Amino acid sequence: MAGRTFRSRLIVGTGKYKDFEQNAAAVEASGAEIVTVAVRRVNVSDPKAPMLTDYIDPKRITYLPNTAGCFDAESAIRTLRLAREAGGWDLVKLEVLGEARTLYPDMVETLRATEVLAKEGFKPMVYCVDDPIAAKRLEDAGAVAIMPLGAPIGSGLGIQNRVTIRLIVEGAKVPVLVDAGVGAASDAAVAMELGCDGVLMNTAIAEAKDPILMARAMKAAVEAGRLSYRAGRMGIRRYADPSSPLAGLI
Repeated sequence: MAGRTFRSRLIVGTGKYKDFEQNAAAVEASGAEIVTVAVRRVNVSDPKAPMLTDYIDPKRITYLPNTAGCFDAESAIRTLRLAREAGGWDLVKLEVLGEARTLYPDMVETLRATEVLAKEGFKPMVYCVDDPIAAKRLEDAGAVAIMPLGAPIGSGLGIQNRVTIRLIVEGAKVPVLVDAGVGAASDAAVAMELGCDGVLMNTAIAEAKDPILMARAMKAAVEAGRLSYRAGRMGIRRYADPSSPLAGLI
């Protein structure tokens, strides 16, 4: 992705955990090599306060700055410019939200921000609606990865529209990762079985009763879903088809 190679197809967030120790343990259990960091909420300047980098080593784990909490293109662009100045990051996650109630992306502002960021040398992975036309426009604008929502952020509803996710996968020339809506390991497996290149999640792990165990479950689900996709599932039939031939019965 964007000229970089990762072994894990699971990306995890760094919000909602009870503390940095639990967050770090969950990342370790998940096998993730990328973590998203909300630039507007992370401490990057106060040396006296705890810092995420003390617990999750940026030399081992790729930090993916994101624009959580931005509701227009200008604030998202400014946030990522600050992130680049602070940490030198160019691989970033862009999300421009339309409203606070649904946290659905504003695609007009998202597309505008993608165009500006790409021209400035950023490599934006872009959160978007599950719309194959919008996804293609983002790719044309310079997105290095398309990240359609499976369901609203933090909802845990799972993938609500498998058809459109599959259409996005079929039409994209860049990686496609489901971002938002995963609640259980089975949701992550479905995303991978649809042909997605990866899954990004935060709440599904952080709000589990046992986040560390859930992180392990998500790792296994992503791996199993990818294997299932590569294996090629059987066709779906309307009626039964016996596993053993009926011919030659005694």
